[in-house]
Amino acid sequence: MKNTILDKAKLVNSVFSQVYNKYDLMNDVMSLGIHRIWKDKFIDWMNPSYNSSLIDVASGTGDIAKLFSLRSKNLSTVTCIEPNEDMLNKGKANLINFKNIKWIKSSAETLPIEDNMYDFYSISYGIRNVSDINKSLKEAYRVLKPGGRFMCLEFSKIDNEILNFLYKNYSKAIPTLGKYIVGSSKPYEYLISSIDTFYNQEQLLELITKNGFTDVEYRNLSNGISAIHSGWKI
Repeated sequence: MKNTILDKAKLVNSVFSQVYNKYDLMNDVMSLGIHRIWKDKFIDWMNPSYNSSLIDVASGTGDIAKLFSLRSKNLSTVTCIEPNEDMLNKGKANLINFKNIKWIKSSAETLPIEDNMYDFYSISYGIRNVSDINKSLKEAYRVLKPGGRFMCLEFSKIDNEILNFLYKNYSKAIPTLGKYIVGSSKPYEYLISSIDTFYNQEQLLELITKNGFTDVEYRNLSNGISAIHSGWKI
């Protein structure tokens, strides 16, 4: 089991080291720009107030941290957690002018953060890449303040048969797009595989609940291509 966890961590790190420089471009190409709408809806549901605090895990190039900060008039404090050094440096460069955002290189499973620190914990398109999802959820619970909110945005399972058929066929072209734009198809073969094998909406809801969160619910985006899960630490 330990070897499997280490193998996945190495694989994911290798994938993101290959794609970090064209990560945002590929997200736009793959989703036809719709990922930006999904992320706006994610922040809408989060509805941060001024002076709130966020820990954003698997921050990538910093999209969620930036949206959260802008929504709270840059009066919030944001800690970005990113395990891949190339992605972290890209994110830091993207958000260099946001003095209220700091970056830490760390995995989701072992956050170098004290207990009960944040109002919000977010993870956007990162939870399927963690090596140990239960350990990551336990860490999320630990670092949130009582009354804090966990929010996850992730690819999920489509609830429309025709759309699912079209999406599956479109997905087959994504590795080819990756080869053309990034120079390698392998990271996107991993991406498609990781989406296919990840939990459905109800299964993820059960996992979040099992790890201590209450009032857990989800909302589908684009018929379930993505889904937002929300839970509370009481």
